[in-house]
This record gives sequence, structure tokens and C-alpha cells, in this order.
Amino acid sequence: MKKLLVILLGVVIISSFMIGCTNNSTEEAAGSKEYVLKYGMVAGNQSNEYKAAKKLANLVKEKSDGQLKIELFPNSQLGDDRAMLEQVKAGALDITLAQTSRLGIWIPRARLIGLPYMVDSYEHLRRALYETEYGKKLRKEAYNKYNWKIVGNAYNGTRQTSSNRPIKSIEDMKGLKLRTPQAEILLDYAKYAGATPTPMAFTEVYLGLKTNSVDAQENPLSTIKAMKFYEVQDYIAMTNHVINDANYIVGKSTLKKLPPELKTILKDSIKKAAEHHTSLFKKEEKNLIDFFKKEGVTITRPDLAPFKKAVSKSYDKYLKKIGDGAQEALEQIKEVR
Repeated sequence: MKKLLVILLGVVIISSFMIGCTNNSTEEAAGSKEYVLKYGMVAGNQSNEYKAAKKLANLVKEKSDGQLKIELFPNSQLGDDRAMLEQVKAGALDITLAQTSRLGIWIPRARLIGLPYMVDSYEHLRRALYETEYGKKLRKEAYNKYNWKIVGNAYNGTRQTSSNRPIKSIEDMKGLKLRTPQAEILLDYAKYAGATPTPMAFTEVYLGLKTNSVDAQENPLSTIKAMKFYEVQDYIAMTNHVINDANYIVGKSTLKKLPPELKTILKDSIKKAAEHHTSLFKKEEKNLIDFFKKEGVTITRPDLAPFKKAVSKSYDKYLKKIGDGAQEALEQIKEVR
């Protein structure tokens, strides 16, 4: 009887130990920390930017088995691009998109890459950002001083000019009331090309074009379609005056709080999302020319050499504002054309 009791007691002890181990293992698995990152953007949920962001969210969730998730906040829910950059800087937001030249508010020489006709293509812009000392210093300062890690970069469209009369040469810009945002670089494009710069809120542009309060506006083709400007403009001139990019910016504090494996997943996924982002814009722009033609819009392709020569006269004031090293940075951008 005593032997039986000893055996039973041993079974109970072993069973209890095994159950304890199982519970600990379950608790450890259940206790795996989940990370939820906030990603804010100005673009709406029908945009290419949002489509790429959805791909990013799906990629990180899948690769991390749900341990890393991204919540999307499109349509300027968290403010404009400037406000969201400040939030990332303060650690209140994890990820946002920003054009390189937009960083010029904080890092003045960043504006050089966004000057009209400064870069010839998106590929040129990428080389300037990643293959020059100018670009390396810019990205380093963004990280060290403002907590912005540029993890990926994507093409975000090329700005063109739509109008209510054809623009076949720079002479056709004279007297044209050209709507621009309240952005110095774009105001200079209008002014130096010979038009009359007319700042106007984005939400008012369609009505302004329809009532001839303004004669023209400038935006990427995707925006011209999305905002239906082609309904009230008969002409689009391929002026190619500014190449838009979009940096995928992650906060320094966000990267520091992530375990190494999740950090790698996030970075790899952002690079894939940025590639998708670029392909969406390039494919769309290629198809939009045909779309506009079918809608009755006339596409013109003016000689851009006179535009480049005229607008380049605005560069000096930016060089003076930036000061030391500005001319050298400008030359580095030109060298990688």
C-alpha cells in the first residue's frame, strides 16, 4: 500500500511539473509583446500612397506573424505633412511620408533637390540622395538632429501644367494666371517662366479654374485626374518642372523600441512598399496620357530648354539663404545626372 501511495504521489508531482511547464510556455507565447505603429499621411485612401501603405501594413503583419502591426491614418487626419514630421520628431508618430525638399523647412539645403528643373528624372533624384556627399549628409542630419530615419524613397509623380489655352512654348506662359500652392519653389516656377503666380487653397482650385479666376494650375497627372481638373481645362503641357519624391520616414525612437528581428522586417517591408509605390505612379502616368486624350484634353510638349534657363535664375537666392557649402551641394546634384 505504501509503495502504491509513493507511486501515485510521484505521478502527481511529475504531472504537476509538466502542467506547470506547459502553462509557463503558453504564458510566454501569449506574452509576446505586440507592437502597433501609427502611420500618418496627407494622401487620401484612394491614392497610390495609400495603396503602397496598405501593402506595407500587410507585409509587416504577415512577416511578423501579427506581432508587428501598422495603423494607417490617411486624409491628413493627423495634420499636414509639416505637423506629422514634427510628431515623428517628438516620438508621437511612428511613420510618415515627406518630399525631400519639404525637409528644407528644417534643413535648408534639402530645398535644392526640389528646385524646378534641378533634377531631370526620379532616377537622378535618387542618385543625388544616395550617391553624393550632399545626400549622405542630408540623411545623417535628418536622423541625428531631427530623429527622422529615411528608410525608403519612392517616386511620387512629376508636376505638369494644365491650362485653358495651349502652352506650346515659354512665350505662352506670359500673362497666364497660374495657381500654385503657397510654396516658394512653385511660386518661382510660375514667376520665372513668365506667368502670374496666383496662390490659392487646393480645395478652391476646381472652382477657380471653372470660373476663370485662374487660367492654369500645376500638379502631377495623377492629381489632375483625381481632382477632375481635366473637366475644366482643355490643355495639359508636359512641363516636367518638379520631380516629386516621397521619403518613408520612421522615428528614431520607434526603431529603438523594436526588437532587432522586427526592425529588420519593418525596413525590408518599407523598401518593398516603396518599390510598389514607384511602380504605381509610373504605370499610372503612362496610362493617363491616353486617358486625358480620350477625355478631349490636348497634350502639348513645349521645348523645355527656355523654361530651364529662365527658372534657373531663381537659384541664386536659395544658394544665398543656405550659405556655406550650397554651391558645392548644387554641383554634386548636377554631377550625378
